[in-house]
Amino acid sequence: MAKSKVVTYFRESYDELMHKVSWPTWSELQGSAIVVSIASLIIAFVVFLMDESFRNILLQFYKLF
Repeated sequence: MAKSKVVTYFRESYDELMHKVSWPTWSELQGSAIVVSIASLIIAFVVFLMDESFRNILLQFYKLF
């Protein structure tokens, strides 16, 4: 009984992936990759600026003592 459910699951999964899912084209994937790369660079730059700002603030604070 359990074996037939597993086989049915894989058959239905395969059918759905092959016939019902709309896969992106290669150019759509490239465009998405570029957007993600640019967003990642912007976020990394913002985090870098925050890190440097806090470092400078803490250095100034430590000089007081």
